[in-house]
Amino acid sequence: MRIVLTGPPGAGKGTQAQLLSQTLGLPRISTNDLFRHHISEGTELGMRAKSYIDAGELVPGDVTIDMVHNRLIEEDTRSGFILDGFPRTVQQAIALDEILNEQLNQLWAVLDFEIAEEEALIRMLSRGRVDDTPDVVRHRSRLYNLEKQALRDYYAPILVTVRAEGKVEEVRARTVHALSEQIPLLQYSELG
Repeated sequence: MRIVLTGPPGAGKGTQAQLLSQTLGLPRISTNDLFRHHISEGTELGMRAKSYIDAGELVPGDVTIDMVHNRLIEEDTRSGFILDGFPRTVQQAIALDEILNEQLNQLWAVLDFEIAEEEALIRMLSRGRVDDTPDVVRHRSRLYNLEKQALRDYYAPILVTVRAEGKVEEVRARTVHALSEQIPLLQYSELG
């Protein structure tokens, strides 16, 4: 099972991806984790990513694509994965399709988390991260919104929208319901 979680910064994708990962026994692949790994290892991709992250910008697509490609060819992803934070653009979605086509695979579902900008801002600021200032968070949200509709259109046949406001368990219940609707062969009890 190969699932993508999309949505603006602060929508709770990471939390829901972690919960789905535990429930389904699939690796959660977060672009933020990939960035941190490559930065801590001092790889060329990591240094390139760091310069953008430090400036509060999104990491360019080619750097992210290379990191994701390297991760998706690892053994633990053969039976599936939950991708958190990638793709963000149609260019990245096309690159993901190409990676999956190499493996004769395809995505099963794209869960798109929707949340009001102010709610996302409150969530982001409550995390207490140094780089999560109101201006940086709003800038990231604007960048996401520029690509949002094109990405939704690209994934329309497998896209399911999930309302991300509310408590973690409420959003989890909506996520499980949305996923079970998109993948009818999956029994709800497997996700419960």
